Amino acid sequence: MGTQVHRLTVGMKEFGNEFFLSFKAVGTLTHEDYELITPIIDAALEGVKDPKVKVLIDASEFEGWEMQAAWDDFKLGLKYNNEFEKIAIYGKKEWLEIGTKISSWFLSGEIRYFDDYDDAVAWLSA
Repeated sequence: MGTQVHRLTVGMKEFGNEFFLSFKAVGTLTHEDYELITPIIDAALEGVKDPKVKVLIDASEFEGWEMQAAWDDFKLGLKYNNEFEKIAIYGKKEWLEIGTKISSWFLSGEIRYFDDYDDAVAWLSA
């Protein structure tokens, strides 16, 4: 049996009330990952009037969520629904594209799937 690789990288840049978040998930996300992600976002947006958040999710090596982590992801999306202006999901898996379309039903901001990383970044920058 091989060793399962798991890694989560989070980056954030702030420009006044505008934020750029980047996530790269490798392997399967866990509840513990969301226990790390959520306070980072909470702290960054605390006290900011009308924050506008653009998010780049690199899911090119993403395998999915543990059950609790999937629920955590849903709650995080609902919590920051109005703050997320644009979400670009980059990957090369059909299930991610389908999941992106379903997610768009629940989020007020724009969310799009890309199979080209540069296209995802360009769309967020536009």
